[in-house]
Amino acid sequence: MIRPCALLLLVIASAPASAAITYQCTGADGRVSYQDKPCASGQRQQTLQLDESQPTIAPPPAPPPVRAVAEPAPPPPPAEPETPLPVMYTCISATDGKHYLSENGNPDPYQVPYGILGASQLPLSSVYGPPNSAGASAPELNRGRIRPGLIANNYVWVQDQCHALTYAETCHALRNAYDANETKLKRAFKSDRPPLEEREAQLLAQLRNC
Repeated sequence: MIRPCALLLLVIASAPASAAITYQCTGADGRVSYQDKPCASGQRQQTLQLDESQPTIAPPPAPPPVRAVAEPAPPPPPAEPETPLPVMYTCISATDGKHYLSENGNPDPYQVPYGILGASQLPLSSVYGPPNSAGASAPELNRGRIRPGLIANNYVWVQDQCHALTYAETCHALRNAYDANETKLKRAFKSDRPPLEEREAQLLAQLRNC
């Protein structure tokens, strides 16, 4: 006759290595508990075998992290078309030698009295007066003596000389023109402002290159 303790040892020995033994213990008050050790004396014990040979179902793999896709940067605003520096010239007046700015490096020739050039200034009495009355230039004494040829012979064709401004000279001239235009704009009536405002915008566009 096999004793109960020997039978328990045989059951444990015959249990597969993957099986786990759990004890169901029932107390005198009927409360049931489960533990991995034999029940205490006075408790009704029931042995349970848990088969751990079943493969553990692995949880589904976590989805790959969602990478934030950077939105493409908006295209830069179109650049304002640059206004190139104008070609400007400084010219010298043939009549008085004064300098002035011009956008034309080849101004048209013009007629001036020969005497205004300072090359030869004839006295009026020599041009208009009678032969023997020096200093007389009264109109009544000049009748019949003033001829188209006489006036034409005292006029000459002249042309102002010009040369192109350098880059620095052009910027300096544009700044001066802008200041002068601003002065006029501040003093102008409302009706006179549109052309000055248009000139202001033109000069500002040109000055961006300076």
